[in-house]
Amino acid sequence: MVTAMLFAGGIGARMKSSDLPKQFLEVGGKPIIVHTMEHFSRHPMVDGIVIACKEDWIEYLVELIERFSVKKIRSIVPGGETGFASIHNGVVATAAFSTQPEDIILICDGVRPMLSDRLITDCILETKKHKTAVPVTPSIDSLLYSPDGENCKKSYDRNTMYVTQAPQGYTMERILWAHDEAEKRGITNPISSSELFIELGESVHLFKGERFNIKVTTPEDLVTLRAQFYYENYKKFAKEELKYGL
Repeated sequence: MVTAMLFAGGIGARMKSSDLPKQFLEVGGKPIIVHTMEHFSRHPMVDGIVIACKEDWIEYLVELIERFSVKKIRSIVPGGETGFASIHNGVVATAAFSTQPEDIILICDGVRPMLSDRLITDCILETKKHKTAVPVTPSIDSLLYSPDGENCKKSYDRNTMYVTQAPQGYTMERILWAHDEAEKRGITNPISSSELFIELGESVHLFKGERFNIKVTTPEDLVTLRAQFYYENYKKFAKEELKYGL
C-alpha cells in the first residue's frame, strides 16, 4: 500500500498573504493544494491520500475536494503547532489503516503543485529498495556559513551540497520508528523527515529530484509558479494551433 500524506497546517507567514493560507491561493484556476492533491490522486501507484490541514480550514478543504472531484482521500486530520507536529498527526492517521510494515508513506508539502508523475514513481520505487527515499537537486550556488547573517569565515563545496525536495518516501516501519524515537529523545521540531532521521543518527537514501518541483513559500515563488503555468498553457495552445494550421 502506498499513501501520500500531505501536510498543510501552516499559515504561510513568508507569503505575506493576510486573507488565505498559501496552500489555498489560486493558480491556473485551482488552489495550489488542489493541484498537489491531483498529482497523487491520478497516479496509479498511489492508493490513498491523508491530509493534515490547519483546523480552521478543514471544512473549506472538504469543499474543494468535492468541487474538484479529488479521489482517494482517506482522512483529513488537524495540523499541529509546527510543521513536524502536522506531519506527526498525518503519520499517525496513516498508520491507522496501514497493514504492513513495508507499506509506503509519501510525505509531501501541500504546496508542491508542479510534481511530476515520474518523480512520484521514482520515489515509490526507491523507497521499496532502500526504505527511505529523498529527492534532491545539486546546489548550483556557492554556499557560505554565517551564524549572524553578517560575518562569514566558512564556505562549503557546492559539489557536495544538495537541496531537499518532496515527496519523501519511507516505509511505515521506518517512519513510525523515527517518530517514536523523536518522542523518547525530546526532538520536537526537525525541519523535515529526512532531517529527523539524520538527527537520530540515521542515513537516508537520496535520488535525483526535479528543479521544476518548487515549493511555494514566498511571493517570488508564486510569481515563478504562475509563469510556469502560463508557459505550459502556451505550449498546449501552440500545439493546437500547429495541429489545425492556425
